[in-house]
Amino acid sequence: SVHTGPAPLDQTPPHPSAAFLGGAGEGSPCAPSLGWAGEGPGASGKNRRVCHAAARLEMGSLWEEFNRLGTEMIVTKAGRRMFPTFQVKLSGLDPLADYVLLMDFIPLDDKRYRWRWGDGGRGVDLGVLSPTLPCRYAFHSSSWLAAGRAEPAAPGRVHFHPDSPAKGAQWMRQIVSFDKLKLTNNLLDDNGHIILNSMHRYQPRFHVVLVDPRRDSERFAHQNFKSFSFPETQFMAVTAYQNHRITQLKIASNPFAKGFRDGDPEP
Repeated sequence: SVHTGPAPLDQTPPHPSAAFLGGAGEGSPCAPSLGWAGEGPGASGKNRRVCHAAARLEMGSLWEEFNRLGTEMIVTKAGRRMFPTFQVKLSGLDPLADYVLLMDFIPLDDKRYRWRWGDGGRGVDLGVLSPTLPCRYAFHSSSWLAAGRAEPAAPGRVHFHPDSPAKGAQWMRQIVSFDKLKLTNNLLDDNGHIILNSMHRYQPRFHVVLVDPRRDSERFAHQNFKSFSFPETQFMAVTAYQNHRITQLKIASNPFAKGFRDGDPEP
């Protein structure tokens, strides 16, 4: 379900900095004219089949709850799925046009980080040793600290939703879930997983790309996509959770972590 070869549009290479992905924003507004190009005289507007696209992040309140604590996502050599799962509800697509949906991940800064424990650096998590201590005490001074310059960027990859390409009507009919996407820290990964550096911060990006049937479609590549970034989905890549409150929230809210819950009455 993850592809690292050429994108569905022949002219678009898979690297996330490719022209068809553009920057972190959503691009320029619609041009006023009709037609496939959606291009007014001298304008560089988006194709009318993508410029009205809108994406609503699902489970937004859960993402915000994690974000307030400082979201952490596990990366492993074999690849680990994200939780919360990145899911969106789409609207504003042309029901009869074909679209490819994909994600990439961009560094939030040029730093690597380390976790400083709240006991003054002795490496003991008071909240774990004594659960009766209030969280504000146990983690009063625990925080992420910049620990130097970022490591060289991992190989840029994008993750294509496995249902791509599909009609706009299909994408808008139900919630779009990127539940097959996996994160790895293996620089030599050959499974097509997203490669990230541990102890670095990332922003997921979501892209809607119009499948343009015109023979000279490469001329309009910059017009045929729209990108979305949700700040509440930012996270720190880690090989093991550092903040025990993140661990607790993941166990409490992830149905697949039910076996880790103490006293869970469900079978």
